[in-house]
Amino acid sequence: MTDNLGMLKKILEFGHMVRFSHSLFAMPFAIGSTWVAADGFRGMDVAEAFKMIALIVGCMVTARNSAMSFNRIADADIDAKNPRTAKRHLPDGRLSKKSVVAFLAVNGVLFVLFAALLQPLAGLLALPVWLLLLSYSYWKRFSWLCHWFLGFAIGMSPLGAWIAIRGEFAVFPIFLLVILMLWMGGFDIIYATQDEEIDRAMGLHSVPAHFGRKRALQIAFWSHVAMLALCVAFGVFWGMGAAWWVVTGLMTAAILYIHLFRKSDDLDAMNRDFFLANVAISVLVMVGLIVWICMGGNVDALY
Repeated sequence: MTDNLGMLKKILEFGHMVRFSHSLFAMPFAIGSTWVAADGFRGMDVAEAFKMIALIVGCMVTARNSAMSFNRIADADIDAKNPRTAKRHLPDGRLSKKSVVAFLAVNGVLFVLFAALLQPLAGLLALPVWLLLLSYSYWKRFSWLCHWFLGFAIGMSPLGAWIAIRGEFAVFPIFLLVILMLWMGGFDIIYATQDEEIDRAMGLHSVPAHFGRKRALQIAFWSHVAMLALCVAFGVFWGMGAAWWVVTGLMTAAILYIHLFRKSDDLDAMNRDFFLANVAISVLVMVGLIVWICMGGNVDALY
């Protein structure tokens, strides 16, 4: 009984380390891309559809687990010197470096395996993509573009889901990738304002450390405006219909709230609000895409 409780506690610690709940940021984008690529799974056997979805979700989870665990390993010394992150699992000793390395390796193997079971092209690209995901942890050491690279890494999820279904590239999932890159990049800049001084002191590159808090918030705002502009262009070019414009309007409202009306510097409140905003925008995009397909959207036009 004690051993079982110890194992459960260890599993929960790993789940907390990778912040599993934050998978909700990119997962809806991947599901929306999957739904569009499969044309709403029309004519597909239920068992085959379930298998595809399960493998795509498996790729999403193992990719995120890999990226987050490698980040904790790469940043362990930095985290130990930052009061905000000093209580993370490795600096605090709740998990050993050896166990986190093992966790990383297992998730890496599973990611490549799941991708290979989906599509030959997905299997071929899996290892390079996995290494690219891990590399984001080092960008803050040499470039303030690190925020958008993080967004790019997260944005590969809808592109990967499309390739898993169709076995080829297309304009549509690349568009979703750029949307996620701009949104998450802007969000990460705002989040990084809390580490502005310590990043500057430690020689780390972030937009707040490089440009200062005021300009950083302006840059984040324009990153989000660019995302909305792309959503408008997408809706006009492909005639996405009323559902897409409702989604775009709600995303605009969320962004205006974050940038214009939310003034609190309370860290807990900021984390809560940004978590909810990220989840809301991701779910809105997913719903808009699903509704578009259900209303007869032309998948072939997305190439």
